[in-house]
Amino acid sequence: MLSKLRHCHLVSLIGYCNHGEEMILVYEYMPHGTLEDHLHKLQTPLSWIRRLKICIGVARGLDYLHTGTGIKHGVIHRDVKTSNILLDDNWAAKISDFGLSKLAPINQPLTYVKTFVKGTFGYLDPDYYATGRLTRKSDVYAFGVVLLEVLSGKRAVDTSLDEEHWGLVNWAQESMKEGRLKQIVDYTIRVGVMPKCLKQFAHLANRCVHNNPKQRPTMAEVVACLESILVLHEKATAMSMTSFWGRRLNSLELYFDTVGGENRILRRFEFETINAATENFAKDNRMLRCSLAPFMYKGKLQNGRGISIARIGGQDYKNEVSLMVKLEHENLLPLLGYSIEGKKVFLVYDFAFCSNLHLSIFGLLDWNKRKKVILGVARAILYLHQHDVIHGNVIPGNVLLDERFHPKLSNLEFSRCLTTINEAVYVEMDALWETLEYIAPELHKHNRQSAKADVYSFGVLVLETTTGSSIYNCLERNVWKKWMEGTSSNILDPGIHANPSSITRFIHIGLLCVQEDADKRPTMEEVVGMLTNSSSLTLPIPKEYVPPIDYNYRAVEKFISEFRRFLQTHQ
Repeated sequence: MLSKLRHCHLVSLIGYCNHGEEMILVYEYMPHGTLEDHLHKLQTPLSWIRRLKICIGVARGLDYLHTGTGIKHGVIHRDVKTSNILLDDNWAAKISDFGLSKLAPINQPLTYVKTFVKGTFGYLDPDYYATGRLTRKSDVYAFGVVLLEVLSGKRAVDTSLDEEHWGLVNWAQESMKEGRLKQIVDYTIRVGVMPKCLKQFAHLANRCVHNNPKQRPTMAEVVACLESILVLHEKATAMSMTSFWGRRLNSLELYFDTVGGENRILRRFEFETINAATENFAKDNRMLRCSLAPFMYKGKLQNGRGISIARIGGQDYKNEVSLMVKLEHENLLPLLGYSIEGKKVFLVYDFAFCSNLHLSIFGLLDWNKRKKVILGVARAILYLHQHDVIHGNVIPGNVLLDERFHPKLSNLEFSRCLTTINEAVYVEMDALWETLEYIAPELHKHNRQSAKADVYSFGVLVLETTTGSSIYNCLERNVWKKWMEGTSSNILDPGIHANPSSITRFIHIGLLCVQEDADKRPTMEEVVGMLTNSSSLTLPIPKEYVPPIDYNYRAVEKFISEFRRFLQTHQ
């Protein structure tokens, strides 16, 4: 059957393998798996518009089957369900599994196929079950169940509930009759669904699961209805965005829903959920963090998933949120969602950390762990630069570690997204007074932030991590002096038991990163190459280190900055 069918919303049969007793069919690969997995098992936070487009894709595929375009007969799929809806790398929906499919007559008096009843409980058309007459409207019924699943996030059949609520269709129909339409909607998309779109979508789903097949729409009508809902949503979104920016993001819910966009949506957590996860924000779960919030809390959701939660204030979080929804790397702190309780805003991260690098350097990490952390941070910064993002605050306090010391670079509060990574941007230095020891000379002198400023900060982090010495002890100057004298082994952390040549190579790389002339510093791509290649690779000789600021002057400048803030607060 599939050899005769060609449609962008049907899984393509590529070929086969017939080897001895092995008979194998080869299909195109669907990297995002099944819709069922994302709705029920993985609990992926699918946005409303993504769900809507998935439904439109499935509807178009079924319409193609039913109308028999390009073939002599129409096709009744007979087993439409979320586990048979696959998603490609662009989240486009493709119908799969034609094992139960039947050819159906086109433009003939007989509009059904008499057959043994087969299908999946919960999606099975009651009329087909009662009469054995299979029609295209049987697929429409099953698709209506899929629509209700997509809208509610609930399974077609849930035996964990009371028996009278097992079936999704009956529960949804009763809720709609009693005027409880909003309660049907999956709580993760309630903010994103326009009321008019919700009403039309629910009405369409209800028509599809009508007991009388004649009252159900054709798949062509379903496609037209869903596409009109999409147009309505896009128009309403465009209008709300105009008003949204005009109100300067007064609505937190609208902000978080909009910032996720089509490709990713942030999950909204009820405050009770994160409160329980952190055991009422217990002190034992509190972790120090030099970032948006003075404290973060580690917690565990009911499904065992480890999370970290930061309570933030003001508007500082918006830069971090707007970037984190677009970025994804194994060494970047992954933003999972948010929670709003009154005027309090909490960011929820999908990572349970135990410490940060600043607290762990001294005496807690052996050399293998330190290498692992340094390389992980380097790869995270390289990923940012490849996406034209400058981190702007690479310090040990922003490198979070889990129980196995896997590093996650956090805090994009001062990050900037550029037109090209070779660009430089002006920044206010007052915001960075707490981390002056890590900033590049050109940033302090000219307020110019660039990718090479990230390289400088990373170099300081490398020197501090390899030597176990605090940056406040004129670290760069001392390390450079010892390295030039050939006595760099004298400054190594005595708690590290490893080959000195491996450690001194990392010190060499760190010194290359902290050169005063930004043009002399390597790129992060070159840094990662140096860190991962063998020691036989010859490294360039770093130029003499010149401290960007005298340390006493830094202390004075820090005091002036604090005093300026005090005056602004008490005008």
